[in-house]
Amino acid sequence: MSIKNYKPRTPGTRNMSVVKYRDYLTTDTPHKRLVSGGKQRAGRNAFGRITTRHQGGGNKRKFRMVDFMFDKKNIPAKVEHIEYDPHRTGFIARMVYRDGERRYMVAPQSLKVGDSILISETAPVTPGNRLPLKNIPVGTFVYNIEIQTGGGAKIGRAAGNYAEVVAHDAGYAQIKLPSSEVRKIIDTAWASIGEVSNPEWHLVNIGKAGRSRAMGIRPTVRGTAMNPVDHPHGGGEGRQGRGLRRAKSLWGKPTGKGQKTRTPKKYSNTFIVSRRKVGKKRSGA
Repeated sequence: MSIKNYKPRTPGTRNMSVVKYRDYLTTDTPHKRLVSGGKQRAGRNAFGRITTRHQGGGNKRKFRMVDFMFDKKNIPAKVEHIEYDPHRTGFIARMVYRDGERRYMVAPQSLKVGDSILISETAPVTPGNRLPLKNIPVGTFVYNIEIQTGGGAKIGRAAGNYAEVVAHDAGYAQIKLPSSEVRKIIDTAWASIGEVSNPEWHLVNIGKAGRSRAMGIRPTVRGTAMNPVDHPHGGGEGRQGRGLRRAKSLWGKPTGKGQKTRTPKKYSNTFIVSRRKVGKKRSGA
């Protein structure tokens, strides 16, 4: 995989880059039975109120039914195609099980057409295979991790992401997450071996506003550019500092710049072994 950098022939293509999908994908036609249409919510809930800002518009997408439950155990499957999914940053693999059923799964790095995967407690520890955390050795990189047994993959699903198994203790596996947090997860939960595909996605420069709009991302306005009635950072003649000790969100809650935003009494606090590192990254840290 590699990145293509455009020559600055126009202002829009200056510094713009894309992933060379043809180096990795093997088809541009999804499996019809695993695709469905749908309405884009544009960040709105069932009442039509915006709950996630800066979403809307964008190109039409078809939804790929990706398997996160992995309830088809002890049946080998072969990789038929590596495909693009417009709803996620990693690539997906079209799997054909020995009984003829086809399913999509999030593809790990190094997975190729013709490779076999197995979902089993006795599966080998090789990329793409899936097994309980108690059977995964310390130091192994995993993705598609369950939080509760049988609850489906919840952690480590974005491009290039992985978590590391760092310890096994008292019926729990300790997992170091991409955020640097170390968390306990019951060791009967399942996880897939490897790292999510398309790691170069983090290096892509969108380059121009039009491409961002095509992705369904609407503009973000700085709080300091607003009026005082619209944002805690707003107001003042000309360009002003925020005038506050801590940065705040639109609703007055602490945000960004290394501030702790986790709910103090969150239910999962008892499972956190080591909190994630926040703030600016310093050399040698």
